[in-house]
Amino acid sequence: MKQKTSSAFVAASWVALGTGALGYLIGLWRSDMLLNEKGYYFTVLMFGLFSVVSLQKSVRDRLEDLPVTDIYYSICWFATILSILLLIIGLWNATLLPSEKGFYAFAFLLALFGAITVQKNTRDNLLAS
Repeated sequence: MKQKTSSAFVAASWVALGTGALGYLIGLWRSDMLLNEKGYYFTVLMFGLFSVVSLQKSVRDRLEDLPVTDIYYSICWFATILSILLLIIGLWNATLLPSEKGFYAFAFLLALFGAITVQKNTRDNLLAS
């Protein structure tokens, strides 16, 4: 029998996702970056969120013996790693203070972690119903 995820863990997951993503987006909104730079960082965040959710789903599908092609599984890993590398490269070359670079990096990683756990909780609770 599958057990539903605890409400506390579900709430913590949503808080992690919301804090990371909203903090990152508010930081972008309030920054003095050019609009094209803001667009780059926004796109990297959206790409990262989508890629980790796809990766979590494909890993979970494989664990549950659901068919996932090797190419899709590989693309999910590639996209996740690429989104992180794109953020690192962008921040490395940015003319931001080190504290700002750290803020974006940690907000990004918190948002990715939150997206993974929200996806996991959603899947777990769906199967437990």
